[in-house]
Amino acid sequence: MENNTSEEFIIKKYQEDEQIMIQLFVAWCLNHNLDPQLLYSKAYPEQVVNESLQKTIKEMDDVDPLDIGNETLMDVLQMFGNDELAFVVSDEIEQISKRQN
Repeated sequence: MENNTSEEFIIKKYQEDEQIMIQLFVAWCLNHNLDPQLLYSKAYPEQVVNESLQKTIKEMDDVDPLDIGNETLMDVLQMFGNDELAFVVSDEIEQISKRQN
């Protein structure tokens, strides 16, 4: 029984952390006037809808913007093994840098 409780805790903690990753991604996109759904679909074209992403986008409309650094977002995405999304974000960071120069 104790093993199941530990596993449930780990799963719940991972899901909470994953939700934080999504919030950071959405906040970063909004700070740079980018569409989080569009970037996500570039990284994962086979996924029709990510419900967590959609929910977070709607929730972020009511929240003060978070200032998320490029490196912070990249670290978080890579920590979760979100390499495809990190690649797309990296391309966007490069485009943003070119526009600023």
